[in-house]
Amino acid sequence: MTKTKIVDHADLTSNIALQKEVMSLIEDFGVNCQPLENSHLPVLRDLRTGAIYVECHVPARKLVDLGTIDVPLDPDEQPDYRANREIVEDHVAFEQMKEDASLKRTFSNIVCEFNRTFDSTHPIKIIGGQHRFTAVRDALQKGIDVYHGLKIYFALDPEQRLDVQLISNTNIAVSTDLFDRMQETLAGPELRDWCQAVGLLESGQDFADKRARASPLTVRAARTFILNYFQGTEIDAKNFDQSDTTPIICKSGVTDQEWDALKKTKPNLWSDQKLKKAGVEYAALITAQRMAFKPTTGKKAKASSVDSAEKALNSAVLSAWAFTAGVLNNNPVRLDRHYGLKSQTGRDPLNAAVLAKGRHKTDAENYRGLGYRTDAKERGRLVELFFLQAEKGDGITASTVDLAIKKFHAKEATLEVIRAEKKGNGN
Repeated sequence: MTKTKIVDHADLTSNIALQKEVMSLIEDFGVNCQPLENSHLPVLRDLRTGAIYVECHVPARKLVDLGTIDVPLDPDEQPDYRANREIVEDHVAFEQMKEDASLKRTFSNIVCEFNRTFDSTHPIKIIGGQHRFTAVRDALQKGIDVYHGLKIYFALDPEQRLDVQLISNTNIAVSTDLFDRMQETLAGPELRDWCQAVGLLESGQDFADKRARASPLTVRAARTFILNYFQGTEIDAKNFDQSDTTPIICKSGVTDQEWDALKKTKPNLWSDQKLKKAGVEYAALITAQRMAFKPTTGKKAKASSVDSAEKALNSAVLSAWAFTAGVLNNNPVRLDRHYGLKSQTGRDPLNAAVLAKGRHKTDAENYRGLGYRTDAKERGRLVELFFLQAEKGDGITASTVDLAIKKFHAKEATLEVIRAEKKGNGN
């Protein structure tokens, strides 16, 4: 067994406490993993974040025995929620990767953290390269034991861990939804806990790492719902026809300043009972919409039915419904009618077939009707529809869709006049 000789290129002597922790971890790693470079193991520092790492090669048997892809981003506070993407078992590239591993392919740049504070029997936490690790593991079961290249970090703090997660997954085109989930996990469990409490996520369920039909809610969708609810509360319902009532869709893949600002201005939003009620009601609407198109046992759902079943998760529908709930938050009668949309009898709550026929004379030929697009015009039209529906609570009909679209365009003309007048007055 080769004794580990650590060569410090990270200036660890500048921080004695960190030096002691890192040296202990690297010695543990060297003894148990026996990297090829053990007799001369350079320790490096990422000057961008200060993260400490080494680059080396270890045999597959050591990597698989001590490694795991079941890695939390925040092991201390949120150990049940993962930062990694799900393994895509049926992807052609993964199939090729597994075949290459069985033919003794040497993989490199598998990004890991050596950490025994969570799952001490598997201290090599795979941060980037879970598909490669899985291919190596499968090949090892066939007796293929070759060296593979690791970039392995030591003593990461939460911000450094997030940074490593992001740059590692960027190499394999990390989805913006996964980025959002990682950012929200680092910020704390509040958004996830709230979504689970109202039924937008199941108990113990995490946000989706990529938006797809019938997948869990994304962080972006959850933020969009909450942000629009509170923006709606700022609208005076009496001046609705003269107010800009276009919802927004939160940014994804970048820091969303509007979301961060909302959390600062409303520190008690997680305990807001009206918001919680809106969340519960929307979760019920999603369920009712899906149940209306649930295929008969033994039959496969048509593509059009699947699209209609997921209509409540269209970003324009979600943002507009939440915005309208905010506008009506102090009008219990109309708010009940808005929430009562989920209970429409004899048809799906959102009446997807009628929405599909809704259009304006200015729409392009390829316009497919309300609830397909997510642009500002689509969101504004849907707010008009939900606000109008709440007047009588009769549900979504062809006449209400037509009137809502006309109201939207009339409002746009009114707002344009108001803006022109303000400009003319020098305001």
